[in-house]
Amino acid sequence: MLEVWLVVDGEVNPAGELTAASPATATMVEALRKAIVKFPTTIKVFGKTDLNSLNLPKGVVFCPLTLNLPSNFDFPEKAIFKACENVEFLRYLIAQKFGYITRPGNFWLPVVLTQKGPIYAEAIARSAAPEAIGPASETSPALQVELNYYQPVHFSDIMRQQIYEMAYKILKFLNASPATYLMQFGFIDKEIWFDRVFPFPAAPAIASINTQIPDLFTCHWYCLTNQPIIDLTIKLKIHSNRQGD
Repeated sequence: MLEVWLVVDGEVNPAGELTAASPATATMVEALRKAIVKFPTTIKVFGKTDLNSLNLPKGVVFCPLTLNLPSNFDFPEKAIFKACENVEFLRYLIAQKFGYITRPGNFWLPVVLTQKGPIYAEAIARSAAPEAIGPASETSPALQVELNYYQPVHFSDIMRQQIYEMAYKILKFLNASPATYLMQFGFIDKEIWFDRVFPFPAAPAIASINTQIPDLFTCHWYCLTNQPIIDLTIKLKIHSNRQGD
């Protein structure tokens, strides 16, 4: 039976019960659990401090949902997690390498990086509007509290291609392995800039639950276990605003 280690921001008691750092973290864990339990697996959830005295066993699927990992803990994707954790230095490297403007942004491009290449999902944006959360019947209480994001955000074809190209170059530069990534970016008019990268489906990915098939947490699990992903589709169009026309 396959063993999976989830690592999150929060505390896990001796009984294995998670006290998440936020409702968003709890929602992320639950979404990933739903994808994993369809397969014969044993799931163990850890807080970052639990890893201080542990080594990663061979054959375990390691799935951090946080960048806050002990510096002495070794795992195959450690280099990219450390690069993504140091946001200011990564911005500096990206600006030097590609000439991109770098500054904080409020949009996220999900990139589902499979063994065969990247699949670009619909972009995600911040929203303070309650209607962006969707019908209460389709969201958990935690999701209603924490979901300040919506998907899809529509961009013009020209901007879409520029955003895709940026993500492709940056993930290649980072030597990214199969996983679901969120590239955070911003724009004014037609000027696009880079913010940061999450090497896992971070909180904005919650917007894909009940919206995208498969959702970004399921995509992440498929990538980590080398399962095929044929296509990504949107089943609930919450916003249809076009950006960058």
